[in-house]
Amino acid sequence: MLLGRNGELNQLNHYYEREGSQIIVVYGQKHIGKTALLQEFSKDKQAEYYMARSCSEREQVFQWSRELRVAEISESEFPSYTDILTALMMGENGKKVLVIDEFQNMLKTGSTFMAELVSFVHGPRNTGDMLVILTSSSVGWVENSMLKKIGDAAYRLSGLLKLKELKFKDCVDFFPGFTRPQCIEVYAMLGGLPGLWSNFNDSLSIKENILQNILSPTSTLFYEAERLLSEELRETAVYNTLLASIAGGRYKLNDLYKHTGFSRAKISVYLKNLMELEIVEKIFSYDTEGNDNVQKGVYRISSRFMHFYYKFIYPHMSALMTQEAEAFYTANMEPELKTYVAGYFKAVCREHMEKMNEEGQLPFVYDRAGEWVGKEGNIDMIAQDEETHTILVLCNYEKPIMTYEDYEKLLYCAGKARLRIDYIFLYSIGRFDEKLYLEAKVKGNMTLVPMSEL
Repeated sequence: MLLGRNGELNQLNHYYEREGSQIIVVYGQKHIGKTALLQEFSKDKQAEYYMARSCSEREQVFQWSRELRVAEISESEFPSYTDILTALMMGENGKKVLVIDEFQNMLKTGSTFMAELVSFVHGPRNTGDMLVILTSSSVGWVENSMLKKIGDAAYRLSGLLKLKELKFKDCVDFFPGFTRPQCIEVYAMLGGLPGLWSNFNDSLSIKENILQNILSPTSTLFYEAERLLSEELRETAVYNTLLASIAGGRYKLNDLYKHTGFSRAKISVYLKNLMELEIVEKIFSYDTEGNDNVQKGVYRISSRFMHFYYKFIYPHMSALMTQEAEAFYTANMEPELKTYVAGYFKAVCREHMEKMNEEGQLPFVYDRAGEWVGKEGNIDMIAQDEETHTILVLCNYEKPIMTYEDYEKLLYCAGKARLRIDYIFLYSIGRFDEKLYLEAKVKGNMTLVPMSEL
């Protein structure tokens, strides 16, 4: 069963059902589930698949032709791309689907692929209709370099479809054997990437999964973070330094400058590259009148698996290589794991708010939302409509009980942000104290959201 991709499937079917031939680009970071989506889409269609290699153009056509010779579709050893496309269009009538995976590999070492593809698909040699799906895991390349690289061929693309990470509810559906708190831990460590989820087993505890599937040198995920980095970037030593620094709590440019010794200009360039790859993000506090009380220009690691790796594994690599996995977990992960997960529990709460907003279950429909990052405390979410009606959200993960004092701290931060308070939503993985229940009953504008509703 394909989870959370009904919208994307509908978009692909829309292109398929359009009259004539189409060329579209489907992209998203590695492990996001492109292959599973396209397999589901293609299963009832005439479809061909080719994984483009990182090799010379001559080797590329040789490998593609070799696969087609095995399938008795082509006979030539070194055909042109046009010859290959012509051979693929022969056979049964009806619209055909051609998926070319990691197509950027064809463009980085050759210059003829896109020109031949467009010429064939929209030219007289194509005697039928086809949908060509070009896929890529190189998000930064697609969004920042692709159009320049393909030139005029860009005008013949029918569309681009970017796959985003799956939601927490999809994680819950993927792991029926896990409790909600366990799913939150998985979501905090692996993000919304089903390709990473598949490495975890919901018949084991989270600790057992970490020991077997992340900390074991024979596991798939042991070197995955550094492999992902080296596939996209060259100077990994610089990027490792910056990511380890951010994971260590140095969120501002000046903090990174003092710790790394790199120039501010160099740091900015390398951070830009990491942001293009969706590994790092720059957080801007929600814009309120209390701007003098906010932190400005805060950097965070947005890829949850990368954050997990550089928070717990990279700085303790020597210990990992010399200790048993369980001893390493107890000494270097367990003490801070709950605090780490707490940061991503906020994302789960925000997703729940977004769902209620879409379904009209809130006091008003908000069109602007964000986090307020203050000098003396944060507001986990502020949501407003055009008339500045305001909802404030506070999330508790680390404590077994959300207290009235937590609520008072939220009010204090709202004062610093100079916000009026129309409604408050309090989320807690544990219980709420009795004083909060009484306050919610008396005030009427406060909603307490327990774990069972997520």
